[in-house]
Amino acid sequence: MEVELATAVNDGHQSGLDSVEKSSDEAPLLSPSMGSNELEVSQQKEDGFISSEHCSEVDDLSSSQIIEDSSQWHSEGTEDKAPLLSTVQKEGPVDKDAAVLRNGMIVSSEDLNDLEMKCEPYVRHDIYGTMGKGDISVWEKALIALSLLTIVPIKLILLLTILIAYYLICRVCTLFKSPLKDEGQENYSYLTGWRKSIIVCSGRFLARTMLFVLGFYWITVTHRDFHPAEKPDEDNCKGKCMPQEDSQRPGAIISNHVSYLDILYHLSASFPSFVAKRSVAKLPFVGLISKCLGCVYVQREAKSSNFKGVSAVVADRLRAAHFDPNAPVMMLFPEGTTTNGGFLLPFKTGAFLSQTPVQPVILKYPYRRFSPAWDTISGIRHLILLLCQFVNHLEVMWLPVYVPSEKEKHDPKLYANNVRALMAVEGGLTLSNIGLFEKRIYHAALDATLQGHR
Repeated sequence: MEVELATAVNDGHQSGLDSVEKSSDEAPLLSPSMGSNELEVSQQKEDGFISSEHCSEVDDLSSSQIIEDSSQWHSEGTEDKAPLLSTVQKEGPVDKDAAVLRNGMIVSSEDLNDLEMKCEPYVRHDIYGTMGKGDISVWEKALIALSLLTIVPIKLILLLTILIAYYLICRVCTLFKSPLKDEGQENYSYLTGWRKSIIVCSGRFLARTMLFVLGFYWITVTHRDFHPAEKPDEDNCKGKCMPQEDSQRPGAIISNHVSYLDILYHLSASFPSFVAKRSVAKLPFVGLISKCLGCVYVQREAKSSNFKGVSAVVADRLRAAHFDPNAPVMMLFPEGTTTNGGFLLPFKTGAFLSQTPVQPVILKYPYRRFSPAWDTISGIRHLILLLCQFVNHLEVMWLPVYVPSEKEKHDPKLYANNVRALMAVEGGLTLSNIGLFEKRIYHAALDATLQGHR
């Protein structure tokens, strides 16, 4: 409902990445230096449900740690899987634009340019430059200063007021009610009648109000309908893309992931539930709100044998949403991290294991000065620059519900790839085969470069 909730849920989706791989039949990606805990995390990525994110996880690793781990992986004969590591040099002269990564290991400006080409889905192209720390004009600095003194404080007060208001609404609607506790989960998704109506209606309204405060005064929404002659052929769409009916009710909304703002939009549009960190349930204000959303909580530590894995919980939720019109639909970002908005990363299979139809949605953020994409910029810097903007734009395309074929139902990877291909074609997005690992390397190289220039 608010930026704090959006960021927490976003980060929880990335934790969801680390909590569901055990159901995958594919071999995990192993690092030679993994301990038992790291091995468990590595085995949990293929069926992941997303972000947010990424920046928080990247910040947990220093540049030297990432490069060191990458070099170790490199030495095991997997160079083709990590071509980005070819930019690391151990010896040789250091030019003035080179960044020292670790004990003399450097990335030159030429190498960094090559790295940006390979990590194009994460490269920022707005006027604020790399990581939002580029050189800007005097006029732009004046606009930021003016915004910080005027509209930014007003926006922050309004956002905080909305957060508190919705918390109070949720508190009133849950009076004399206890959260449903099942398989380690805790939520109020069972509420019905006036309580549920108020929570949902006020939640959607206040989420849209937050977007308005953040400068999204108009949101362009289109609903793509496939006429019989336009339906994708069998080579491009193995399943069926058709209007939503009871038999085609989606279990999940599948969306590309560009920013934590994606969550606010989806809350305003359909009020779905999300995957979130277990710690979110204990946060002030946000904890109760997440329970009213019906979030699925995940944790990094090993799960007790008394509880289902998160993949089983999510699959149950997706089936419930498909068969029961009163059950909340789930919102999943199968890319597992955010991009700059022009690309579509490989989909994790977690959202496609339940064999239920999905609702594909494509988000785009057109911009002239500041890109709302949360790619390689820190959360605080991104929020400040976002608040400084007078106007922001969002375009949304809802595709018809995608009903999997029998073959796709028995092959989640095929199901995921076909939905991804359809979204790329309809949204004009470029398919990319890189993922979070490359993003971490790119972020580490950028961080080391900027530190080297100080």
